[in-house]
Amino acid sequence: MIHNKRLLALALSGLVGIAQAGEKEELLKLRNTTTNLIKQLVKQGVITENAAEQMIKQAEADAETQVAVGKAAAATREAVPADEVRVAYVPDFVKDEIRQQVRSELREEVVGDVMAKAKNEQWGLPNALPEWTKRFKLSGDLRLREQMEFNAADNALRGYQNYQAINDRGGTTAAAANSEQFLNTTKDRNRMRERFRLGIDVNIADGVDAGVRLATGNIRNPTSTNQTLGNYGDRYEFRVDRAYLKYDALDDNKFNWLTLTGGRIANPFYTGGSELVWDEDLSFEGVAGTVRHRFGASSGSLDEIGAAGPTIFATAGAFPLQESGLSTHDKWLFGGQTGLDWEFSNQDNLTMGVAYYDYRNIQARPNTNQAGNFQCNLNNADNTFSKPDYMQLGNTLTTICNESGSTPFLGAAGLAGDYNILNINAAYDTALFAPVHVRLSADYAKNIGFNLNDMQRRYRDLLPFGGVLNGTTLKAQTTAWQVRADVGWTNVALPGNWSVFTAYKYLQRDAVLDAFTDSDFHLGMTNVKGWMIGGNYGLMKNVWLTGRWLSGDIITGPRYGLDIVQIDINTRF
Repeated sequence: MIHNKRLLALALSGLVGIAQAGEKEELLKLRNTTTNLIKQLVKQGVITENAAEQMIKQAEADAETQVAVGKAAAATREAVPADEVRVAYVPDFVKDEIRQQVRSELREEVVGDVMAKAKNEQWGLPNALPEWTKRFKLSGDLRLREQMEFNAADNALRGYQNYQAINDRGGTTAAAANSEQFLNTTKDRNRMRERFRLGIDVNIADGVDAGVRLATGNIRNPTSTNQTLGNYGDRYEFRVDRAYLKYDALDDNKFNWLTLTGGRIANPFYTGGSELVWDEDLSFEGVAGTVRHRFGASSGSLDEIGAAGPTIFATAGAFPLQESGLSTHDKWLFGGQTGLDWEFSNQDNLTMGVAYYDYRNIQARPNTNQAGNFQCNLNNADNTFSKPDYMQLGNTLTTICNESGSTPFLGAAGLAGDYNILNINAAYDTALFAPVHVRLSADYAKNIGFNLNDMQRRYRDLLPFGGVLNGTTLKAQTTAWQVRADVGWTNVALPGNWSVFTAYKYLQRDAVLDAFTDSDFHLGMTNVKGWMIGGNYGLMKNVWLTGRWLSGDIITGPRYGLDIVQIDINTRF
């Protein structure tokens, strides 16, 4: 084998001096492409930045050595007269050996290529897998969680009524009979929980996809897909969490400039990873569209890797929240957002968005029949329909109606204020210490739809039977903000990869709708403040461990401090 290779090298040595006109340009392109690929490996965490620098330096040193050796050989080579042409003589037996060697090596490569193609295209197995099966993609994840909840020792006893339970039971009396009138503020709790999600995506046509995702969890809670263990072996609920159509339009450079989605869809708005306004498990029902524009010409070459430049985007959506055939005041959410996504040449990234969310017809419509003491059995369709379908706790509430009887116990409660939310969030990710990234993010929300004069006018006739609930005076508490820092690998689903994070949150009572905010921090309440700290560690491919400690307390009102510790084992496939 070695002898044959030497013969082949001898025969081809005569071609060394033949240089094509574009050889220098091609070498420069090859050098630039190789450098960009090495930088991309650094960004993905495959190699360190120091290793990349050493690879580039070593390649340059080897190239300089080879050039010097070539020049020395050329200098010692005998000069050929201008009128003389020399052709290297290759004996016939050498030519025969070269042919046999090349034929043998090519045969092995061709056979390998043919076998691989046969396996991929399933030769000899006609209709074993129909063509339509190739358009389906299956994915999912499973998370096991241990959740420990520790109430502060000086929490107020029965300081907070469970208005969701009161609405569900049909009044305070029934909720009290089922021991659900008040939230638990004194007894610690330990829960084992599980989340399983299974998604199926299918390509229908060029640019058109459909998707379905099934998930565990309580169907009444839109912000959580967790299933609490300990139901005497009762089977879990497993329902449709998403079902949607999506259209993606690409330009000539494969840039996705338009996305349209409809059905039960993922959150179409940029959040920067914050759950101040939207819980990460929340799905939206309705239609949404996003249009994007990237500045600067794009050639689609490897030279653009790691330096995509600025891209602006705009998203708009319309989402029905609650529909009724008996009321003309269907509840809606309309949202719009514009933002910037900028990837710099040093692989840093800046993303920011400004959004406005407008809720329609979600305020309570109280029963004003004073002659009947505002009793719920005298409600019209609008009164009953104005009850929120789901609440966590924290927003300012008012009486919709009272129970029947001489004592005016609360029969149903609804949202006192309107919610038109201005939301600004931004995140900066630096790859200066790649593969370890440092990411800083901030989120700000302001409910500019909260109108004190309007609320006082709406509910003044309810006193003394109702008025504003939650034990608070009527005043604006409409601001929320959060800051967060993440350090570590961007992908923790690989062995040994890690990340740590910390955040501080300040969320006033009516800054956001409590139904859709983070369901983990203080169990989904607004009117809370506190911090969070945690980390992730990759155990093996697609398996990682997460630990979090969330500590929150009430901003105004009776004391309700709550610490939550979560330990998760996460998998995905």
